[in-house]
Amino acid sequence: MATVLVTGGAGYIGSHTCVALLEAGWEVAVLDSLENSSSAAVEAVAEIVGRGVRLDVGDCRDESAVEKVIAELDPDAVLHFAGLKSVPDSVADPLRYYRHNLESAAVLLAAMERHGVRRIVFSSSATVYGTPDELPVSEAAKTRPANPYGWTKLMTEQMIADVVRSDPRWSASLLRYFNPVGAHPSGLIGEDPEGVPGNLMPYLLQVAVGRRPMLPLYGTDYPTPDGTALRDYIHVMDLAEGHLAALEALESSTGQVHICNLGTGRAASVREVIAAMREATGHLLPCEELERRPGDVPELWADPSRARSELGWSATRTLAEMCRDGWAWQSKNPQGFG
Repeated sequence: MATVLVTGGAGYIGSHTCVALLEAGWEVAVLDSLENSSSAAVEAVAEIVGRGVRLDVGDCRDESAVEKVIAELDPDAVLHFAGLKSVPDSVADPLRYYRHNLESAAVLLAAMERHGVRRIVFSSSATVYGTPDELPVSEAAKTRPANPYGWTKLMTEQMIADVVRSDPRWSASLLRYFNPVGAHPSGLIGEDPEGVPGNLMPYLLQVAVGRRPMLPLYGTDYPTPDGTALRDYIHVMDLAEGHLAALEALESSTGQVHICNLGTGRAASVREVIAAMREATGHLLPCEELERRPGDVPELWADPSRARSELGWSATRTLAEMCRDGWAWQSKNPQGFG
């Protein structure tokens, strides 16, 4: 049975991807510092699938920790999720983000090379595009991140691509995902942000469960049909299955770098998401209308056609399912994993 190492596998997207990997028959090991994640997520993954996951607690910047797990595991491939991920935090403390995210990738790639592990799927982000010139956004769009977090994603993409070009035995998939939301339908794992949520759906769920009084609705005068921003929301299990498809595609690929958007190709407005969440939760979800936030773009959604043609993958879950599954998680876990 093939084995995959998942860095950051105790996090939101990583843990859901572990479920998809296990259900597809992979042996899974997780390396996670647990700095902004929880070992409870890994335990819940095993409960969902009925099969255990190896967890090594360690930081990807720690050469000895990475060396140890790769030497012992001898994985067939690596999925790299580990890293800091808050856009506002990256603006406030850019050096921390550059040191953490770039050093993690460099240490991991070097250890992989030493042990002859040369297949990697990198969880990148649509933030590499910044404000696009055209919609929907294809992989041919210009990359011009608007914040240090986005730059760390793009620079890690470049690092991986340079490694592949230097040695044709390597192969890589770089996945630029849009707005992941929702949770596993079991309600056993889901998004558990630290502090005040920076994204719409986890904030709405915390309002629904009574942790916050109302949603701050930033911007109601955008040039969109209902005045609120439009985004491509993708169910986290669709996203997880996209990572699985990318991993499996690398089995017959060497010397190549595949770059794919993971999104639905459809946009929903903030007001549409609020309405869908009200339907899913049965709660009013009060909102406070505020001015636009600096840097927010009016519209952003993906052209996912390359992932469909190269990976055989498409997102299938609806906005209603995203809200239903997110509520299954939050209602069962009002305080998250805490």
